[in-house]
Amino acid sequence: MKALTQEAQAAITPQSALELLKEGNKRFVDKNQANRDLMEQVGQTASGQYPFATILSCIDSRVSAELVFDQGVGDIFSARVAGNIVNEDILGSMEFACKLAGTKIIVVLGHTACGAVKGACDDAKMGNLTELLSKIKPAVNAVTEPADAAERTSKNLDFVNSVAETNVQLTIDNIRNQSPVLKEMEDNGEISIVGAMYNISDGKVSYM
Repeated sequence: MKALTQEAQAAITPQSALELLKEGNKRFVDKNQANRDLMEQVGQTASGQYPFATILSCIDSRVSAELVFDQGVGDIFSARVAGNIVNEDILGSMEFACKLAGTKIIVVLGHTACGAVKGACDDAKMGNLTELLSKIKPAVNAVTEPADAAERTSKNLDFVNSVAETNVQLTIDNIRNQSPVLKEMEDNGEISIVGAMYNISDGKVSYM
C-alpha cells in the first residue's frame, strides 16, 4: 500500500474519509492489517504529506490512532492529550491540518475506562493535571445519573464511560464554538467533525 498522494487526498470526501477509518478499524479488529512497507512510505512522504484525517485522542497507551485505524505513514494527523480535550494549541493544530494540509475529517476519539475521566469524576488534584481535569468536569456535571454521589466515582465504570462519551460531544461543541475556521469548513461541507469511542476491551471504534 502506497502513501497518499495529493491527487488521492483531493479525491477523498468527508464521508469517504469516515469509511476509510471504519474499514481500517475493521481490519485492526479482524487482525487483517493492510500490507505496508512503512519505510517505503517514509520515502514517499519525504517531500510532502497528504493525510486524509485528523484524530484527537487520549494519550492512553492503549489508544494509538495509527494502530486502531490501521493507517500508515502520512495518512493521519494525530493529536493526543489526556481526556481528548481541546485548547488553543490543539485547535490551531487542527486548523492547520484541515485548512492548510487538506484533511477531510476530524474525529474526537474517547475511550472506555479513561483514566483522565476517572480523575475528573473523583475530583483529583495534582500539579498541572488539576487544570486539565477541570476541562472534563463539565462532562461530569452534565451526566445526571446516577444521582447518588457514592455512585459518581471512578469505581462506577458505567458512569465513567457515560462521562467519557459526553466529554467527546462537549469537545466537539468546543471545536465548533472556539474555531470559526473549522466551523465554516464544516458548514461548507469541506470537512466533517465526528465523535467516536474506542473500546479498550475489544478494539472496536463506535461512532456517535
